[in-house]
Amino acid sequence: MSPRERISAAIRTAAAQGEPALIAYLTAGFPLREKFREHVRALASAADVLEIGVPFTDPMADGVTIQRASLAALAQGVTLKWILAELQALGRLRAPLLLMSYLNPLLAFGLERLAAAAAQAGVAGFIVPDLPLDESSELRAALDAQQLALVQMVTPVTHEKRLAQLCAGSQGFVYAVTMTGTTGKSVAVPDAVLGYLDRVRASSPLPVCAGFGIRSREQVKRLRGHVDGVVVGSALVEVLERGEDPTPWLQALRSG
Repeated sequence: MSPRERISAAIRTAAAQGEPALIAYLTAGFPLREKFREHVRALASAADVLEIGVPFTDPMADGVTIQRASLAALAQGVTLKWILAELQALGRLRAPLLLMSYLNPLLAFGLERLAAAAAQAGVAGFIVPDLPLDESSELRAALDAQQLALVQMVTPVTHEKRLAQLCAGSQGFVYAVTMTGTTGKSVAVPDAVLGYLDRVRASSPLPVCAGFGIRSREQVKRLRGHVDGVVVGSALVEVLERGEDPTPWLQALRSG
């Protein structure tokens, strides 16, 4: 099974149990750089897929929690090169790994070198919020050589034709943003959002995962049957920031 297929398979296997798969998000090196490996191991054992954020000075899709985490990680000297080295040292984990990064750090690293180093480190795919599908051919070619995924994001205001293009062009899964704006705000998941998610699922040959504002068991229950997975980011970063164990917190999203 290729790395990108591992992502889809992990999400589908979890969703087959009747609950959305859990994709856990961690800002690399936050709150403490020396605890990164410990946090990766914990989250990879509790979640179905682990998304690791590469700290960046201007994370435009992220709200205040992840902005704060990014700046704190950067202040500790966390870099893309360091992240890949740490992941390689950890070895293969149960959950497939994704890197969420803005484009600049990837370009600075070198795309072909990046894809080879990511594959070596056990990374299965990338999410790049500021890279439009139409401009992704260079990164896509580099990732294709290693069978790594390039996940596409859709939003409630994505029109039908563009939605079909993004779903066809995505790999691993389709990331369905639940609202316009940045990460971190809690959403009540109104009927209109469920209708939008149903449209995305109808357009996508891949699993569909909802993200932005997912914080509670009630939201996960509301999304059940409308998505294959949920992405939990800012709320989980806050759990780690408080020094709490993320494993029981994630488990509580699955049941109760």
